[in-house]
Amino acid sequence: MISVKNLVKNFNGVTAVNDLSFDVKQGEIFGLLGPNGAGKSTTIRMLLSILLPESGIITYDGNLFENSLRNKIGYLPEERGIYQKNKILDVITYFASLKDIPVSQSIKLGLEWLARFDLQNYAKKQVCELSKGNQQKIQFIISILHDPRYIILDEPFSGLDPLNQMLLKEIMMELKQSGKIIIFSTHQMEAAEKLSDSIVIIDKGKVVVKGNLAEVKKKFGFKTIRIEFSGNKTIFESNENITNLHLYENYLECELIDNISTKEFINSISSGIDIRKFEFVEPSLQTIFLSSVRVVKEN
Repeated sequence: MISVKNLVKNFNGVTAVNDLSFDVKQGEIFGLLGPNGAGKSTTIRMLLSILLPESGIITYDGNLFENSLRNKIGYLPEERGIYQKNKILDVITYFASLKDIPVSQSIKLGLEWLARFDLQNYAKKQVCELSKGNQQKIQFIISILHDPRYIILDEPFSGLDPLNQMLLKEIMMELKQSGKIIIFSTHQMEAAEKLSDSIVIIDKGKVVVKGNLAEVKKKFGFKTIRIEFSGNKTIFESNENITNLHLYENYLECELIDNISTKEFINSISSGIDIRKFEFVEPSLQTIFLSSVRVVKEN
């Protein structure tokens, strides 16, 4: 288990991470979520002992971080840090050597992973010849090639198209099922919702939502309405019967105010739109995220 207790980090008098605590168990995927500048990358760098906290403690299976732990961790940074002019397989084997993997083994594993990502024909090409998305795949391969126990991924879906995002999600689930501990940050709430067992949402370094994802959704209740529609969506923007409105081109999520019935609400909108689907649903993680961060900003 990775355990984070009361973590605090300041930069020039500004608190980037403020009393952050969470635990991630074996075989669990943990979503570290928040808007830009919330403190996610700072937290990840403290997990890796790249940055040291002012206070608080981080333990891996009950032990403090030490250099011998590095070979048990797989880290995918948000920034791309692979050598552009080197051949792809050479880059993979070089980083594998830093984890004490023999060259013959790293070549075999590297080729297998390149094939998994449909990049086997690029093994002898330079990194700079790859698209940004394909370079992201190489960085991911490097982060897991040594079969780490703990996997920490900072924005792993960056630059990936929908098909490759789906492939990466499949691989992350496979790694979870093999007992890995996975922490990942992302701005993609749909991906976080599908993958995460537990989450923490932070804003300005402070926890605003935390817990098992199913329990978090239960806490937010079933007051959320989802409507799929066609027609003039501005009718919702001025409707006084709803709150927490998240409006898109042809669907929305919202909540009814306490003293309005479903029938009254439908009557108030039925003349302006064609309702294709109306249902009470669990709030999506996107809705929880937007509502939670907005509350912080309003306060």
